[in-house]
Amino acid sequence: MAGRWIEQWDPEDESFWEAKGERIARRNLAFSILSEHIGFSIWTLWSVMVLFMGPEYGIDPAGKFFLVAMATLVGAFIRVPYTFAVARFGGRNWTIVAASMLLLPTVAAFVVMEPGTSYTTFMLVAMLTGVGGGNFASSMTNINSFFPLRKKGWALGLNAGGGNIGVPVVQLVGLAVIGASGGPRMLLGIYIPFIAVSAICAALFMDNLAPVKNDTGASKEAVKDPHTWIMSFLYIGTFGSFIGYSFAFGLVLQTQFGRTPLQAASITFIGPLLGSLIRPVGGWLADRFGGARITLWNFLGMGLATGAVVAASVEKSLPLFTTAFIALFVLTGVGNGSTYKMIPGIFQAKAVAKGMSGEAAAAYGRRLSGASMGLIGAVGALGGLGINLAFRQSFLTAGTGTSAFVAFLVFYAACFTVTWAVYVRRPAVAAQPVAEAKPQLSYAEV
Repeated sequence: MAGRWIEQWDPEDESFWEAKGERIARRNLAFSILSEHIGFSIWTLWSVMVLFMGPEYGIDPAGKFFLVAMATLVGAFIRVPYTFAVARFGGRNWTIVAASMLLLPTVAAFVVMEPGTSYTTFMLVAMLTGVGGGNFASSMTNINSFFPLRKKGWALGLNAGGGNIGVPVVQLVGLAVIGASGGPRMLLGIYIPFIAVSAICAALFMDNLAPVKNDTGASKEAVKDPHTWIMSFLYIGTFGSFIGYSFAFGLVLQTQFGRTPLQAASITFIGPLLGSLIRPVGGWLADRFGGARITLWNFLGMGLATGAVVAASVEKSLPLFTTAFIALFVLTGVGNGSTYKMIPGIFQAKAVAKGMSGEAAAAYGRRLSGASMGLIGAVGALGGLGINLAFRQSFLTAGTGTSAFVAFLVFYAACFTVTWAVYVRRPAVAAQPVAEAKPQLSYAEV
């Protein structure tokens, strides 16, 4: 595939960064956000589609939770090959392919969305939307390589937040369509031209980084590193919660509190919107105070918000339930930003511990963090699958989501404990003093 290739890239060199690096990185960031934004909208499309599916479709609430769970499942697993595709084909080239592939689930849903279609067909079409979930992994891996470590928290937070905001946008568009008494095909028709625009913009304005393409062995090293899997566990708690709740919020309001589709849609978008907007703030806070510290206290906040949701669920208080759930969304956004900032910092801290310094340490951090991000994103997204399956089981057995929320509360406590034990409690990582690196770098600083 023909494309523009940048042969030399050293963002840690301040003179290079100021002369041309920052301008190129920001341009690629902007069009990466556009593609990822639409990818998230298509991935979470069925969180809106199920609101259109009244009694004439013959699907009960448990069946709807399973539909959105299948979309989450595929979106999680497909993140792994999407991560490696950046090194294989180039960030620009793969963004063109990934954006174009969004036409497949959108057109398929346009064709089958009507009463009388079999549940199996709906499930297969919902699974196709998982390609939208893959966009996140390739986008984050690509953008991670463009920015220096000191800018990664904000840049990755902005990239992911701009993508995440595709969730409330598709829900807002769905609200407008429902309010206008339009059918689901109107919603799908709106997105088809935007998908084409994002693919064309990627072709015209993005770049490939040759150093990333030439380094495909980092994935094997990342798989073997325990920090990849520890951070995957923590990301289940942050992003897994965000995407799982984004899919489930409207269904919970309909099923547990008897909201109509219009009433549910008028509330559903608020949580994902605020969670998306605040993600860059989580990255900025991590840049300023350390990702591990922000992540630790964020999990405590998520636990408190979940406790309030449990109380509201037991008391059947819709105002408290809605307020606490939206607060939980906000905290998932902060945590998403802070956990992703931790990843490059952790691997650079390991490089310093090995005696590396300057660009050598930064290059090691970029290699390992870029390769690990897709794996972490894939495992984290599986949290969304777990949330929707937990809701499905909770409603099947008890007719309420309370037991699912109790399980989530226990999980957040485990995430708090792991963050403290591995990244906050541990002493500084020892390293020999070198001219361009700190003698010590604590994991709490990453």
